[in-house]
Amino acid sequence: MRILITGGAGFIGAQIGLALKRDMPGASVIALDKLRRRGSELALPRLRAGGVGFLHGDVRSPDDIAAAGPVDVLVECSAEPSVHAGYADQPGYVVQTNLTGLVNCLDHLRRHGGDLVFLSTSRVYPIAALRALPLHAEETRFALRDGACGTGWSPAGITEAFPLAGSRSLYGATKLAAELLIEEYAALYGLRGIVNRCGVVAGPWQMGKVDQGFLSLWLARHVYGGPLAYSGFDGTGRQVRDVLHVADLCELVAAQIAAPQDHAGLACNVGGGPDRSVSLTELTALCRRTTGRSLNIGADPATRAADIPYYVTDGAALAARSAWRPRRGVQELLDDMHRWLVDQRHLLEPVFAA
Repeated sequence: MRILITGGAGFIGAQIGLALKRDMPGASVIALDKLRRRGSELALPRLRAGGVGFLHGDVRSPDDIAAAGPVDVLVECSAEPSVHAGYADQPGYVVQTNLTGLVNCLDHLRRHGGDLVFLSTSRVYPIAALRALPLHAEETRFALRDGACGTGWSPAGITEAFPLAGSRSLYGATKLAAELLIEEYAALYGLRGIVNRCGVVAGPWQMGKVDQGFLSLWLARHVYGGPLAYSGFDGTGRQVRDVLHVADLCELVAAQIAAPQDHAGLACNVGGGPDRSVSLTELTALCRRTTGRSLNIGADPATRAADIPYYVTDGAALAARSAWRPRRGVQELLDDMHRWLVDQRHLLEPVFAA
């Protein structure tokens, strides 16, 4: 089997590539990446040591993808992942990377055959509708009002039936458009596509920043020092997201590659669910306990255009068609990341300080 992973030196792409090669030693696994994001270069020795091939290339270039040759599976992990992309600058890069790049991947599979595993996002759900959920402020988090439920949402989280009308950010719009194109390529050309609407994914080797990868950034600040602030929603830190250990996501992708017929044709929410949800205030307490270090957290009360107060994944649709379940909790996730930050300090501290 030949497997191509676009964005293969990124956080998720590299982890998936290494896990697939470890568990499928006879497979040829190739990571394609242009190494734009600071820290992605650190993946190259790990990929090499794990037996994953590397191809320097850009999904915006059809020729770069063609250089990989025919593959049995293409795992599309490349993306401009910031939900704030395009708000303060030009939208071209996020559109070309997230949408044109996906079209180039689809055309490669159309010509040569092969299945697609596409990492989409929970950000396909509209901002205004998520902000309109009936939330109340508890001591450490926002929570749904008792007994509240509606179309596509309940105390179990957000389902795929959540209404899609409304703005969702350029990042979310490109991912939703990509999902629609996958559906069209499936109908027109018989291409088999698997779509995972991922929520917050975290773990070792995530080079977190303020606008993407908040869990690793929060923990890294507690280890290395540096400023942190609760942004938006009056600066209280009550906004809530559920989190998924990247190792759990790797296990899902492996299961999907092994049985694509069980997963193709339906976009499914993928996340940690209510039991793995955390607010920023709660995350601060967990980081303090994990590292033994306390920080003074600032407050930036202004809410930015793409900020949402609450998102928790309801994974029932995926559970109905798969035996996969997330296995690792928030504390295990933080413990794994803490060991990584301490053990690799000489490599990581300059990246997080940049």
